[in-house]
Amino acid sequence: MADMISTHAAAPTIIRRVDYRPPDWLVPDVTLDFDLDSALTRVRATLSVTRNGDHDRPLRLDGEGIVPLAVCVDGRPLAQDEWHLEAGALIIALPDGAHSVETLVELSPEGNSKLMGLYASGGLLCTQCEAEGFRRITFFPDRPDILSRYSVRMEADKARFPILLANGDPIEQGDLAEGRHWARWNDPFPKPCYLFALVAGDLACNADRFVTMSGREVQLGIWVREADLARTDHAMQALKNSMAWDERVYGREYDLDVFNIVAVADFNFGAMENKGLNIFNSRYILADPETATDIDYDGVEGVVAHEYFHNWSGNRVTCRDWFQLSLKEGFTVFRDQNFSADMGSHAVKRIEDVRILRAGQFPEDSGPLAHPVRPESYMEISNFYTATIYNKGAELIRMMALMLGAERFRAGTDLYFDRHDGQAATCEDFVLAMEEGGGIDLTQFRRWYEQAGTPHVRALISHDTVSQSVTLTLEQTMPPTPGQTDKQPMAIPLRTALFDPITGQHRGDELLMLTEDKQSFTFAGFPAAPILSINRGFSAPVIVETNRSQDDLAFLSAHDDDPFARYEAMQQLMVNVLVGRIAGHATDDAAVVDAVRNIITDPLLDPAFVAEVIRLPSEAYLGDQMRLVDPDAIHAARDALQQQIGTALEPLWRDIHARTKANAFSLSPAAKGARKLRNAALHYLVASDAQDGPAIAFAQFSEADNMTERQAALGALANGASAEREAALDIFYNRYAADALTLDKWFQTQAFALHPDTVELVARLSQHKDFTLANPNRVRSLFGAFAGNQWGFHHKSGKGYRLLADCIIALDRLNPQTAAKLVPPLGRWKRFEEGRAALMRAELQRILTQPGLSKDVTEQAGKSLE
Repeated sequence: MADMISTHAAAPTIIRRVDYRPPDWLVPDVTLDFDLDSALTRVRATLSVTRNGDHDRPLRLDGEGIVPLAVCVDGRPLAQDEWHLEAGALIIALPDGAHSVETLVELSPEGNSKLMGLYASGGLLCTQCEAEGFRRITFFPDRPDILSRYSVRMEADKARFPILLANGDPIEQGDLAEGRHWARWNDPFPKPCYLFALVAGDLACNADRFVTMSGREVQLGIWVREADLARTDHAMQALKNSMAWDERVYGREYDLDVFNIVAVADFNFGAMENKGLNIFNSRYILADPETATDIDYDGVEGVVAHEYFHNWSGNRVTCRDWFQLSLKEGFTVFRDQNFSADMGSHAVKRIEDVRILRAGQFPEDSGPLAHPVRPESYMEISNFYTATIYNKGAELIRMMALMLGAERFRAGTDLYFDRHDGQAATCEDFVLAMEEGGGIDLTQFRRWYEQAGTPHVRALISHDTVSQSVTLTLEQTMPPTPGQTDKQPMAIPLRTALFDPITGQHRGDELLMLTEDKQSFTFAGFPAAPILSINRGFSAPVIVETNRSQDDLAFLSAHDDDPFARYEAMQQLMVNVLVGRIAGHATDDAAVVDAVRNIITDPLLDPAFVAEVIRLPSEAYLGDQMRLVDPDAIHAARDALQQQIGTALEPLWRDIHARTKANAFSLSPAAKGARKLRNAALHYLVASDAQDGPAIAFAQFSEADNMTERQAALGALANGASAEREAALDIFYNRYAADALTLDKWFQTQAFALHPDTVELVARLSQHKDFTLANPNRVRSLFGAFAGNQWGFHHKSGKGYRLLADCIIALDRLNPQTAAKLVPPLGRWKRFEEGRAALMRAELQRILTQPGLSKDVTEQAGKSLE
């Protein structure tokens, strides 16, 4: 089918926040009628439109990749000269203030490789409309501040598409002639078009029910292929737990009679919160011990919760424009993080969340793609689904919750939901609700939404023996970021404690507010110099530098009663040794070995927490501590320290590995913690170069009754060269070749391996018969993992850069959104020595010379070169 609408203008438009203007026309009601087919679908849309304000501007309905067949206004077909297309949009000049506008369009779901709008996936027809996919279904003012009530009728071949689902509640259905059938759904709650959803296909349902706090019964359904039905129980339990938690913690009740989830194989995102019909990447629904790791189980639980929580923080209250994206995403990430912490370990969850923030958001904040949590401009909105919007946005909510306290924070959220229910709101609306509901002045705090970059806090502690007082001097700096050279001081909440080195105790937490460039705080009554514990619980997303000695850090790693601060002390102890090694300085390696020994021999500690604390900082994180990243030196230093810890404590690793072997699989916290610690012990044992290390790893791989231990063993073997490595990779492939999600792990494990031939391995895997650019999960499992492998990707020859750039260029022709997500690793060229930097720049420039390059990739590559 010919595409009648140009997808991109010659020079992509820059959209700016300051240019926001309310919509010219509102659309209170929408009726959609679908004649569904994979090859050719027809959509009849009837829009009730009303002029918004005193103006004479025409009705503008966005469109992309759809063919207009007819246009009617108030029941009268329009002639060709009564409407026209302009940059993809349908323009109609309308008199007066209210009309009924009807359009008939056709489109090809199976030809939609962008996976935006209505597309085909594994025999299903499904939709993805956030951010601007609805315009690929029908002509519509595709912006989040237009809220409409939707009535949807679907018609399709019953044998091919026996299940027809849409937003809201089912109204009626029936059979038609020639083996066809129809169904009608209605959503009574006004919503933006990005929340529209439709699914048609041959699906089986895991059905359940939930009774809300007011006594209403909600029918729950998780829809998957029949063969996958047995792997949906964990997702269903997570859904019910989420519904109960949101009632208990936020007082928010579900509002429809039906809540459905559908899992699809081809999906650009993790999941989508469409009102009443969530559509999920199947990796965040399907889980069983044979194919899913504990991380996968946690991911299913967290993402199911996230999308459900959006029913209020995103759907009932949505965002006015896409610059406010963190209004719904940052708040909802904060909510799902707290839910997951309540379902498991608060200490471990906080460590995991901070590690993710540091791995993804901190580098983003220090590179060419840095942007505020509330951005000021964009070329392609899909590029702003970033760690800054999501993860840093969640940290902003967390800081407000800390400053307000639980009771006042709940008062603020209640006010926010009640005041803006059924509205398209802004980040400022949320902050105002916190101020008014919580009784706090957040004037300076708003800078967190306005200024990009990660604040650096220098903390110096001094002790006066005469006055027996302590002075803590805090100094903050904000490095320049693109478009923002002069920064104002932030409001930074820092949870702090001062430990007595003799008793190992402290007087309690103090919340210090750093609001100036430099501030000093004095504490009396300290005969001896205390040891500083700061940013406890990671109370602010900042980089803290202190004058604490290695002895101080060793003390805190053994005695700090704040789990995150204890973890942080151990990490800093390791970082100091590793950075010193890289710089060629003499280091006290024994201090790290002793600290690890103290942790793993403490019987009172949670094994899952122990596994986190003894984990060496990643090579990428170590690179972030250096002015110029030296991948080879970092790898050598980290590998040597890991081997040293493995060798020095080898008997302890053997003991831990043996005694944490379980008899049967369980998802209990104790069982998950044991597996986590067992896998950590295995990696140290293999790293020790013990002669039987590969054999022990292969035995765990072969005997495991769960994917957590099987994949960990495969990962340990993949880093080296042994007969066991090749055997395990072959066994894993043959066992799971027919299971796409599990085969992704096979690709990912090899791409992320710390192996000297990783570039060549990835190149070969990209030609493997099971590799495809058409599936985003498969692309991420190979090239996403490879780009995150600092040592492998940054091979001095630059062949890793070329391999990734070739992938981006090829993928951009199919799926620009997924291709653009692979660009940022090339954009960090300023952090590397000139040889590597020049090679990265050359690949970015080569990408930009490609004819027909999408605006998604153009924006990412262009900004990365600035």
